[in-house]
Parts: sequence; C-alpha cells; structure tokens
Amino acid sequence: MNNLLSANLDFAQLLTTVGNWLVTEGLKIVLAIVVFAVYCAIIKAICKRIDKKLQKRNVDLTLRKISVPWLKRILILLGFVCVLTYLGIETSAIAAAITSIGLTIGLALQGSLANFAGGVIIVVMRPYKIGDFIECNGQSGTVEDIKLFYTYLRTGDNKVIVIPNGVAGNSIVTNYNVKDTRRNDILFSISYDCDFEKAKSLIKECMDKNELILQDPAPFINIKEHADNAIVILARYFTKSEDFWSAHWYMMEAVKKSFDENGVTIPYPQIDVHIKKDESINDGDIAKAAVESVEKQK
Repeated sequence: MNNLLSANLDFAQLLTTVGNWLVTEGLKIVLAIVVFAVYCAIIKAICKRIDKKLQKRNVDLTLRKISVPWLKRILILLGFVCVLTYLGIETSAIAAAITSIGLTIGLALQGSLANFAGGVIIVVMRPYKIGDFIECNGQSGTVEDIKLFYTYLRTGDNKVIVIPNGVAGNSIVTNYNVKDTRRNDILFSISYDCDFEKAKSLIKECMDKNELILQDPAPFINIKEHADNAIVILARYFTKSEDFWSAHWYMMEAVKKSFDENGVTIPYPQIDVHIKKDESINDGDIAKAAVESVEKQK
C-alpha cells in the first residue's frame, strides 16, 4: 500500500515538473521557434524586395545573384544566434567550435578557398558578367551563372562547362561582349588562272548587300598570300557583336555563289602524276605504280 502511494506521489511530482517546464522553458522554446520562423519569412520578403529594387535600377545581374542570397544567409545566421542567446545557450562555445571547424575545413580545402578568392575578384573587378560570351582556359561559352566558387558556361550545343573561379581569376579571359563591334577576317582562295581583281570586286559586292556589315570602319579586301595552289584573298570587316556569326555565315555562302556564277574557281589540292612508259613494263604495273605514288603523296 505504501509503495503504491509512493508511486502515485512520484508520478504526480513528475507531471508537476513537466507541467512547470512546459509553462516556462517549453513555452520559451515554442515562442523562440515561432519568432525565428516569422523572422526568416520577413528576411526572405525583404531580400526579395531588395532584389526587385536593384533590378529596377538596372544593377548588374551578377552582383544581384551573389549579393542578395548571401545577405539573406548572413541575416538568418544572425537571427539564429539571437535565438540561441534568448534560450540561454552559451554562444561563445558555439562560435569557438565553428571557428575550429572552419580552420580545419580551410586547411583541407585550400583549392576551394582559392576558388572563393577568385569569385570575389570576379565580382569586384568584373572581367565578365552573366550573359557575356567568353573564352577561358581553352573553354568558350555564354556565362550562365557566377557563384562564389564556380562560373557556369553554356556552350553553343547547349552543354554546361563549370570553371573554378580560382582558374578564371588567374587565367587569360577573352570577353567577346565588352565592345559593341567585332572584326571578322575571312580568307578566300582562288585559282592562279582567275582574275583576282574580279574576285575582290565580287567579295565587295557581297559585303555591300548585307546591312549587318558595317561600312565604318570601311571593309578591307586584298591579297594576303601567294600559296602553293591558290591566291589567298583576305576579307576584313566589322559588325555589331550580336551580328558576328550571322554576317559570317552569310559571307561564306554569298561569296561561293557569286564565284560560281562569275566563273571564279576555288582550287582544291591535286597531284599531277607524269609516267614515262618503259616497254618492259606492262600497263598493269604502270597503273599499280601510279596508285602507290598517289598513296605516298597523301
């Protein structure tokens, strides 16, 4: 009987203790969770509003996509630290632990830190931005996104190339979109039997027919080289950067059609084989020797 009363008292005391904890500490934890959730929602809304404001003011897309998300992360981290302080948790020990972990990770990921430093350099110095067509470290494509550690390029055949920012920040980068215009140099080969002045005139006519090709600065057409089998003519002109490839493909087709219509021939590699016949050798051997000679030339 005494044991039963003692058990009932212990259970009642446990319920009282739990109830007191729920009313005090439990309520405090629930309140902290609710406040933190509301805080995160407010921070998300504020950052979204900041992004729209920056967009209206035509702030660079690269700067927006990096600064706004990191601002949100920092503010949420500060709110989390405040919640821990409110709950009475000692944050100095947590800060020391985070510092130690960060140092260990930093030593293990020195390459990633180099990428981070490269990302900061790219954001500050802006050698390229989102939407630019660049060539870096032997790779080329349109910059689709810039993160703090990696730059993402989209190629013409819709592949994605990921370049570490440490490499991009310390390599030669060719940016094709910085200037409004680009120059294109195209080589056309004609036979030595053709009139090169006529060929130059036909190329100039093709340039004049296309509005994408700028007349200022004026196009340049002249003989570049006397090659082994052809006269090489250089056609040089400027276009707007966005019209570069459209004008290039037009010239390649238009000049070929114009040459064909006006009797200007484009030479191709060929071999002249001269055979001196020996009466002791039959025609079959001669043909075989000719074929072997051609194969050796190839």
